Amino acid sequence: MAIEIRDATSAGVASPPAEEKRALWPALLRGLAGRCPNCGKGRMFRSYLKVDPHCQSCGLDLAAFRSDDAPPYFTILIVGHIVLPAILIVERLGELPLWLLVSFWVPLTLALTLALLPRVKGAVIAVQWATRSAG
Repeated sequence: MAIEIRDATSAGVASPPAEEKRALWPALLRGLAGRCPNCGKGRMFRSYLKVDPHCQSCGLDLAAFRSDDAPPYFTILIVGHIVLPAILIVERLGELPLWLLVSFWVPLTLALTLALLPRVKGAVIAVQWATRSAG
């Protein structure tokens, strides 16, 4: 008694369609620019940090991607790695009055944080899209 083993293609059953490969780096660059990770044409945000529910160009459901606490964490990490070494270098060069240091470093830190936060959020959403890890 022989057992016959047949695969799905020989049995006439269609195999499921292969999912298209999503390139990570182009999507990441589009997300950093605040553009749709799929087409790169539509805007990702309708305001400062408010994600547009759908891409106006290709219709991608952007509301399915949640970034939660990752963008602030990565933004703090990036800004800290920029500002802290600069503070240490300035401190080694000479002693400056505290009022001068505070009047320079606090606005710089705030400006960097506010400038990077939407870009980092766009990058996080783009990576989620590229790796198919929505929601």
